[in-house]
Amino acid sequence: MNRKAPSMPTSYGFVSTHPPTACGLATFNSALSTALCPDGMPGGIVRVTAAGEPDTADPKVVHTWSTDDADGWQLAAKTLDHFDVAVVQHEYGIYPGADGHDVVPMLQQLTVPSMVVLHTVLATPTARQKTVLEQIARAADAVVVMTATARDRLAAGYDVDLGKVTVIPHGAHDHTAAPADKGPRPHLLTWGLLGPGKGIEWAVRALARLRNLPQRPVYTIAGKTHPRVLEQHGEQYRDGLVELTRVLGIAESVRFDPVYRDDASLGRLIRSADVVLLPYDSREQVTSGVLIEAVAAGVPVVATRFPHAVELLTDGPGLLVPHGDASAMADAIRTILTSPDAARLGGAPGTAMLWPAVADRYAALAQRLLTSDRALIAAAA
Repeated sequence: MNRKAPSMPTSYGFVSTHPPTACGLATFNSALSTALCPDGMPGGIVRVTAAGEPDTADPKVVHTWSTDDADGWQLAAKTLDHFDVAVVQHEYGIYPGADGHDVVPMLQQLTVPSMVVLHTVLATPTARQKTVLEQIARAADAVVVMTATARDRLAAGYDVDLGKVTVIPHGAHDHTAAPADKGPRPHLLTWGLLGPGKGIEWAVRALARLRNLPQRPVYTIAGKTHPRVLEQHGEQYRDGLVELTRVLGIAESVRFDPVYRDDASLGRLIRSADVVLLPYDSREQVTSGVLIEAVAAGVPVVATRFPHAVELLTDGPGLLVPHGDASAMADAIRTILTSPDAARLGGAPGTAMLWPAVADRYAALAQRLLTSDRALIAAAA
């Protein structure tokens, strides 16, 4: 059992994908681990990797769990037990086993308190997906979700102890200090890993409907193709988008930017935008880091009605449109670019969604777990 003295700094062990892996989970874990364990503070990362992924020189990575290793969960658990609290990022398709089941015995073997961060809570899971998530929730000491929608889904569709569940929002970097370099034409922006389901074709079609604006917008599509999509389908999705811009006669108004950006560069890009477009096809997405970053940067958002967008943008800093509706998206963009009342959609948000404040909430949850752990030890003695 954990016998850390209350006065000592809390050490955190994380298990997740992690840079240089290119995925939202890795980006999230990097930001959270940096915020909870700044330079000089104890902590370490168990990095989950798939076959062929490059190694990392990040000194915070203390162990690598290869999904090719059938017993990898055992060493992962032993490594995490060197820390005071284990922070486990969960997404389907990350861990080995059917629907990522190997994370379950890892959690069951831990002797330190654990919190599991659920990045996806499906409204209509398969029977196996439902069972795995329920087993994860039983094995964990705490479950973190990032939206009220995700908590409501757990309550309605899963056998989960809601007393374990805490809502802590997705964190965002503070981009407000980045220069807002505006060009001569209105700037629309989408960023993130590309692949089918991002719905960018609808945003491209919306742009083609804005020819009658006094100043025709330019649209930046920033980000590399998702590694798994690239492995299976190459650049087919991006090439299709390029061809669509040519067919619609708007190629000169669309810029593809397939590069990796650090936080400072991404901040400048976001702040240069007049509207961020999130045309996602998904009706399941309960968490979007891109959405949080855009709102935190004070840039108005036009998004389809995926759950996180509905929760954050209703009567808030953006406009919602139906899925797959280029006409409605064009109307929303036009409203923001031309209506004086649209100025209220941007603006500087509070600090509650920034990573330091979010990390404080994780730290408070960790302290509650450790206090409970010490009480159990005292009772046993």
